[in-house]
Amino acid sequence: MKRIVLTGGGTAGHVTPNIALLPRLKELGYDIHYIGSYDGIERKLIEQCHIPYYGISSGKLRRYFDWKNFSDPFKVLKGYRQARALLRRLNPDVVFSKGGFVSVPVVMAAKHRKIPAIIHESDITPGLANKLAIPNACKVCCNFPETLKYLPAEKAVLTGSPIRKELLSGNRLNGLTYCRFESNRPVIMVIGGSSGSQFINQVIRSLLPELLKSYQVIHLCGKGNLEPSLNGTSGYAQFEYANQELSDLFAASDIVISRAGANAICELLALHKPNILIPLSANASRGDQILNARSFEQQGYSIVIEEEQLNDVILSDAIHRLFENRGQYTNAMAKSKQLGSIETIVQLIEQAAKKL
Repeated sequence: MKRIVLTGGGTAGHVTPNIALLPRLKELGYDIHYIGSYDGIERKLIEQCHIPYYGISSGKLRRYFDWKNFSDPFKVLKGYRQARALLRRLNPDVVFSKGGFVSVPVVMAAKHRKIPAIIHESDITPGLANKLAIPNACKVCCNFPETLKYLPAEKAVLTGSPIRKELLSGNRLNGLTYCRFESNRPVIMVIGGSSGSQFINQVIRSLLPELLKSYQVIHLCGKGNLEPSLNGTSGYAQFEYANQELSDLFAASDIVISRAGANAICELLALHKPNILIPLSANASRGDQILNARSFEQQGYSIVIEEEQLNDVILSDAIHRLFENRGQYTNAMAKSKQLGSIETIVQLIEQAAKKL
């Protein structure tokens, strides 16, 4: 039996693409194991999939001053020793990494053990963890054509991001019923990220009286961000987050307003959902969401509004413009070369395992 070790963690975005690969890897007969941090979000998500999980020490490497910069390198070294011991015991044919700092010692240990490692970079420019991992990998998968110039030519492969198959099989009627919506009025879905966005929530709610004249609104507003005074508003359904029902909510939506995290926008691409992207400000991040959004805009998939320019008038105009021209955006996404990522990545995994 072929054996694979998956790794990645720190955020859900470093785990869900690995989860999307699981059904296909199981079909091909792989014995699957996962290495993550002791108590990161990845542990709960992977254990729910009934995959053997191994926690190792994990330290974060920061570009800014923090007292933890003096202690975390020792955590990374400990994680590297633990990863080497695990890989020696598991003896996998291949390692696949979705990134995050916990993955760095695993990929480095794989090279030490002469085990081929494939890594996946979600954003346009590689993050620090993947920059450290790239020299130790045999292939580097990416989501955006622009990323190829930042990667070694002999390793880079444009694959797109693995999308969970169940997300593609939503039922529109079920989604409308879940929200108590009418079937003959268009639906806007608003997603502010896993923790929500106070600013986007505020703008959407201030615009709600106008929006509800023409649209129905599904609002995923983030944990603790529900507005009780809006409960029972006709045509408006607010949720902190969505789990199993997410695929049905997507199916019910005609257009989507979203942050521009790499995995989130790749899901919109796979679902062919016309969208408005409001990337996280560069003041609150390294600017990767802005680059992601601009790439999708240039490819004709999205309308982009940067957070600093967002207001009621600009958002209202963009919504109406997107809805009127939604077919144009859907057609552009249907022609994308970043679809079918699971098969592309699995082929790379198979090739690497055979070489070993």
